[in-house]
Amino acid sequence: MALVSMTDMLNKARKEGYAVGQFNINNLEFTQAILQAAEEEKSPVILGVSEGAAKYMGGFKAVVPMVNGLMESYGTSVPVAIHLDHGSSFEKCKEAVDAGFTSVMIDASSQPLEENIRITSEVVEYAHKHGASVEAELGVVGGQEDDVIADGVIYADPKECEELVKQTDIDCLAPALGSVHGPYKGEPNLGFKEMEEISKQSDLPLVLHGGTGIPTKDIQRAISLGTAKINVNTENQIASTNVIREILDNDKEVYDPRKYLGPAREAIKETVKGKMREFGSSGKA
Repeated sequence: MALVSMTDMLNKARKEGYAVGQFNINNLEFTQAILQAAEEEKSPVILGVSEGAAKYMGGFKAVVPMVNGLMESYGTSVPVAIHLDHGSSFEKCKEAVDAGFTSVMIDASSQPLEENIRITSEVVEYAHKHGASVEAELGVVGGQEDDVIADGVIYADPKECEELVKQTDIDCLAPALGSVHGPYKGEPNLGFKEMEEISKQSDLPLVLHGGTGIPTKDIQRAISLGTAKINVNTENQIASTNVIREILDNDKEVYDPRKYLGPAREAIKETVKGKMREFGSSGKA
């Protein structure tokens, strides 16, 4: 199956009351694990690629052929989108679309609303022309994403969300409502009241960033309020690193990377399968 945009899979998820996971890829093993999990669970999936991860893997033009090659080798039959996570500018979003990405996120949330709308509209125009979907953000998600560190959380303003949606024709919206990138310090405190208000303003699928460590009851409530995409990266990174650390600690002679990256890949796959079941996307492909 060829790569697809996020639009149809997220609209279906919102309508049917589940969420599609965006699982970030950081290298070959992450990509293998996530694609294998999606096929085994018969779940649609979104492969998230941050600008930093893309650079690490050799650039946007290296990432897309890797994903396409694996999908061909595996005979992938479920819907797969490849999505630029937190695109920093129109130029980066364009570069990703030109390389074959089927979806992009433009994160102009640090700009005033008018500027966010202008930049986002420009990205939407270009992406839609090439069949790619667009995600935008308002507010501030705390924690660290690549080299960007946000101190604290700024909740998205529902009125600004309504304005952004009306003026830009985006395909999904990520309103910052208390989630963070990276591990949580204490219990997450999500703004469900604001989430409900934003969701009622349109039928647009909502996106929850920082999905690692959010209790299942909060995940389920967010989905019931229109969240159709949930991003997970840290949990997979921790699961894989724990396995590698254990193998290297227990066997000082091991040097073949396949001996520790293979088990790390399995740990990622099992984590992703668990998330797909939690989000309700298993069997929805």
